[in-house]
Amino acid sequence: MELLVCIKQVPDTSEIKLDPETNNLIRTGLPSIVNPYDMHALEAALAVKDQYEGSRVTVVTMGPPQAEAALRECLSLGADDAVLITDRAFGGADTLATSYTIASAIRHVQRTMNREFQMIFCGKQAIDGDTAQVGPQIAEELGMAQATYACELSVDQAAQKAIVKREHENGYEIVEVPLPLLVTATAELNEPRQPGLWSSIYAKRYEISHITLRDMPNIDESRIGLNGSPTRVRKVYQPPLRGKVEMLSSVEEGAKKVLELAYNIKPEKFSHLLVPSEELVEEPVDTNDEGVDVKDPVQRAASVESVSSSEFKVLAAVKGEEGSKGGDR
Repeated sequence: MELLVCIKQVPDTSEIKLDPETNNLIRTGLPSIVNPYDMHALEAALAVKDQYEGSRVTVVTMGPPQAEAALRECLSLGADDAVLITDRAFGGADTLATSYTIASAIRHVQRTMNREFQMIFCGKQAIDGDTAQVGPQIAEELGMAQATYACELSVDQAAQKAIVKREHENGYEIVEVPLPLLVTATAELNEPRQPGLWSSIYAKRYEISHITLRDMPNIDESRIGLNGSPTRVRKVYQPPLRGKVEMLSSVEEGAKKVLELAYNIKPEKFSHLLVPSEELVEEPVDTNDEGVDVKDPVQRAASVESVSSSEFKVLAAVKGEEGSKGGDR
């Protein structure tokens, strides 16, 4: 099977900088990684490759020349070929222009490399944009079936179909989809593998193919780059903090804090569960029916017939003090 994986190199930092004029992300100088969801897409493709002997996995990305590092990482995990779509004319593209450019490059790869991709894999979304739009838009551009948010996948090459378990806000659904097919992967789909020694050597020596605007003469230049992007980012900002975080030392303290918050909202409903901390709770004094303090040995001795030896000594000492005081007077 011919398998294609679309990946994206994304910033690996929270210190995001934006161009004040174009509102585009400034990637220069930022450490980058392969988009985590794309790693799950790559693992899904490699699993299909392991299942069907003779399959090949091609990885493609659109970005600046330094995006080659992301492609080499994918090669070290087991991908066979890598293609970089790079040209200054593609810069500043939104999801619509990006998907059109990648779809045009896929057609170019299929034509020049004589390959017909039966499955295309994408991550469900990129962590720097979180739009989840590029994968489905590529499928629409290529006229392929699509199954998004896949958390389970099984492929039947003989029947030319795949069974996909999709995750959505209301639960899960299982769909049967014909090939060719585009799948977007969630983190629940699999666990990405680690790079191997020989694959890492292969990745380091591999010569990555570049696709530029000149390589695609039939592309519609009005649909690429910033000029072909109808989306405009008006403002990007960090939302203000609306609450504070309080660290609690124990479960008991946490339970008490929850009760206090509930009491402040509806005191009539939770008042019986919470004793206000400012009120002191007096311990009851253990007395008998006659009102005698049983903790006082003198009163106990006067109220019972028998007295223990220790209590007798205390009683005698008390009476002795009273006698000495009487002599002084």
